[in-house]
Amino acid sequence: MKLILRSDELNCPSCVPKIEKALGQVAGVAHAKVHFTTGRIEVEYDADQVKTDQLVSAVRNVGYEARVSAF
Repeated sequence: MKLILRSDELNCPSCVPKIEKALGQVAGVAHAKVHFTTGRIEVEYDADQVKTDQLVSAVRNVGYEARVSAF
């Protein structure tokens, strides 16, 4: 599955690898890509292994708020 998260808190490019690494360490996540300029976080994951709230929590655990987005 693919999920789009949004964050309005991406204030410096150093947050990109932090968030990508945090999401990449979640079991079931195949790929995570953070788009710094738009605040868009694309996550490819296995819905049988991980739930969306776990993905939001992984971002929160490194200091950024995120929410599920339709686009």
